Amino acid sequence: MKIFVFKRRILLLILFAIIVLVGGAILLTTEIVSASSPTRQLPIYAVATDEKKIAITFDAAWTNQDTDELIRILDKHNAKATFFIVGDWAKNFPESVKAFYDAGHTVANHSDTHKAFSKCSKQEIKEEILNCNEKLEGIIGEKVTLLRAPSGDYTNQSLDVAKALEMYTIQWDVDSLDYTEISVEKIVNRVVSRVQNGSVVLFHNGVENTAPALDIILTDLEKQGYSFVSVNDLIYKEDYFLDHTGRQHKNN
Repeated sequence: MKIFVFKRRILLLILFAIIVLVGGAILLTTEIVSASSPTRQLPIYAVATDEKKIAITFDAAWTNQDTDELIRILDKHNAKATFFIVGDWAKNFPESVKAFYDAGHTVANHSDTHKAFSKCSKQEIKEEILNCNEKLEGIIGEKVTLLRAPSGDYTNQSLDVAKALEMYTIQWDVDSLDYTEISVEKIVNRVVSRVQNGSVVLFHNGVENTAPALDIILTDLEKQGYSFVSVNDLIYKEDYFLDHTGRQHKNN
């Protein structure tokens, strides 16, 4: 009986030792993984504000046939938009870049060749941004301070590069999905049902249904009391923080 109890104690001690060792190994592995996994940074998706104002934005990468129509519609609603322009597009259509700028809209960076930042080295990202800035600034004669990653494909590296260049990376919280060639009605319903104070709305120029949908959307939102400002006039430039959704808040 004593031998049995002794052996049982030994087995319990061995089992306890194994549990401690396994637990320690798991904890160590977790710490190593945590240390090697950098925190995912976020760009600005929207802004927390009590004011009924939103930013209308366009990504310009394809054609320019609707330049005059978009300017006319925006002017009709006293809306100041932000155009995120690809460097190659600016090279092909410098007159459209100048037309947007001269109409009071903000010209912003959408990379030079629309190459996915997640597939670029840090140096390649920097070159994509700087080459596009050079083209845009050569046309408008003003420093460009806003960036949108190609297809929204930002990375920690691209955010770091932009910050070092004193630029703000901008996403969106309302996607019109106009580029999928959905109907005017669907574009309108998507945007109007999702907009809230401080929203950043994504459109694309050179898409068939964008202009007619835009006119209806701005008319509807005007009736709700919204005003349409540039991203520069919407975001906080300093003394702010981002919540887990990328919504920008002013520090108290």
